[in-house]
Amino acid sequence: WEFNGSFHQPSAFLMMGIPGLEALHPWISIPFCALYLSALLGNCVILFIIRRTPSLHEPMYYFLCMLAITDLGLALCTLPTTLGLFWFGVRRIGFDACLAQMYFIHILSFIESSVLLAMAFDRFVAISHPLRHAAILTRGTVLKIGLAIVLRGVLSLLPIPFLLKRLTYCGRTELSHSFCFHPDIMNLACADIKVNVFYGMIILLSTVGTDFVFIVLSYILIIRTVLSLTSREECLKALNTCVSHICAVLVFFIPMIGLSMIHRFGRNVPPLVNTLVAYTYLIIPPALNPVIYSIKSTHIRQALRRALCRKRG
Repeated sequence: WEFNGSFHQPSAFLMMGIPGLEALHPWISIPFCALYLSALLGNCVILFIIRRTPSLHEPMYYFLCMLAITDLGLALCTLPTTLGLFWFGVRRIGFDACLAQMYFIHILSFIESSVLLAMAFDRFVAISHPLRHAAILTRGTVLKIGLAIVLRGVLSLLPIPFLLKRLTYCGRTELSHSFCFHPDIMNLACADIKVNVFYGMIILLSTVGTDFVFIVLSYILIIRTVLSLTSREECLKALNTCVSHICAVLVFFIPMIGLSMIHRFGRNVPPLVNTLVAYTYLIIPPALNPVIYSIKSTHIRQALRRALCRKRG
């Protein structure tokens, strides 16, 4: 299609792999396949173990199930286009399909941020009010928190596809990644994108930004409570229950903040850096979270051993 001064939308966008390394895409796909396999298998195992182990039917592990489901969704959102590009050189993605992929990627990212906040709140209640933990976070309360998290993500991002569809696109159709990302699509428009920029920034700050602030606040209160404990063993035991969650928070928020900063202010950042940060943000957390929780959670390791022993027997 050609731009003739009227309203236009491209029929499709062209996705990019790793710039400068296009000839090595088949080889680069090997570590990507390993990461996707780890994400799919690891999160499915987490869900299976928690479902089959009654002793793990507690708020902490309910939230871990939510995290595993979100990570599965993130992996499945980007897997078809990423491996399709690396394996078969499929770069084309339809305009509406791109908007749909973008919408679900952002929803799942916002949901993961909120789930991490809920897990921080769970750790705060468990450490600060251990006797009231079960009464405060009942199964019904956890379910309501989960529904509120999903509704917040779905409704807050609902205008984004419509804001992108109203724009005029005039010439450039190459995305920066092998998946669709809101700032990436927005920057291909030749119309005024101030509304998109403003709305995107407001939503990001009011959701993910707020979640991060409250996670930090939760850990300040947790540390304050832990320091008030008289026994050093009790302090270490309480902090040890938070290590997995802290690792999950860092693995998720550091790449996300880096990618947001690059898209907002990094005009002169090399394309390779932008691409690597994007892949780190969307692929590494789903692959690492099951490993982190399997290593640090004694209960999950024991349940996994029992499941393996029953299968062998």
